Amino acid sequence: MLSDATPGPGPVTKRRDSALGAEDIAAHPRLQPCIRQQALTLLSLQASNPRIASVFATQQRWLIAHAVLAHYFRSADPDPAVGCKLSGLIEVVVSHGIASRNTADAFLKEMRKYQYLLEAAAGRDRRTRPVVPAVVSLQMISAWVATHLATLDGLDGGNRRDVFLSRPSSIGLIQPPIADGLLRSEVIRTPAPTFSLFTWLNEGGIVMDWLIAGLAEDALAGGRMPTSVSSLADLGARIKLSRTHLARKLRLAEAMGSLGWLGERGRSVMWVSAGFVREYHAQQSAKLAIVESAFRRTLG
Repeated sequence: MLSDATPGPGPVTKRRDSALGAEDIAAHPRLQPCIRQQALTLLSLQASNPRIASVFATQQRWLIAHAVLAHYFRSADPDPAVGCKLSGLIEVVVSHGIASRNTADAFLKEMRKYQYLLEAAAGRDRRTRPVVPAVVSLQMISAWVATHLATLDGLDGGNRRDVFLSRPSSIGLIQPPIADGLLRSEVIRTPAPTFSLFTWLNEGGIVMDWLIAGLAEDALAGGRMPTSVSSLADLGARIKLSRTHLARKLRLAEAMGSLGWLGERGRSVMWVSAGFVREYHAQQSAKLAIVESAFRRTLG
């Protein structure tokens, strides 16, 4: 988690004349290696705490988590110990059209069960049940933001990540506008077909990150790009999804021409299409542009 100690001056942001937009990012010649490194870092975060990573491992849960955290940061200030009401968190999820009231309630109950949301230290009231994010929850979202800032730095030589990490409580400043951008973005909320196939699959984002992280440098004939996945068991061992369910989704993606196997299905090296990689890059470019905009508004 970011330190609460009083900081020194901290690094000065290296300014660009203009922000990196989604089109700038998508067209950047260094995008592929930077995105590959980002995927590797996200996989490392998942490995460091698989349970909390799996909690946020679908598109819907990821958006709920961002909406809930943004509401907390806005409503809890200036005293985070007071927390915010569970009913208010449910309302913000429903108002954004992310999930039904019952789904939001079930998600928040799960967060409390695993102690990613805790009872607020001050203003305890069994009727309103005010809650605050646990330290581990703030650590994970801070690491997620830092990872995406590092990707932007890799594109233009900036120092956004250092600026973010040097400023106490900066996660409470930058995360709400990131959440706003994600919740407003049509690209994020309605991704392209293959990407969408995985984002609503439990831990599907982890599957895509693993494929992208292990991409070969050169494409084969037909735009097929070999990955480091050498069997269905290799991929399935890294996530909690059943092998049967995973195989079903992979077959759907295979039917779409988005991926396949260089030899026997499920027992050889997997390839992904150039079209799938473009979908992944487009989604990441949209997300990175949102993070860039939020950084400039709050910390840049």
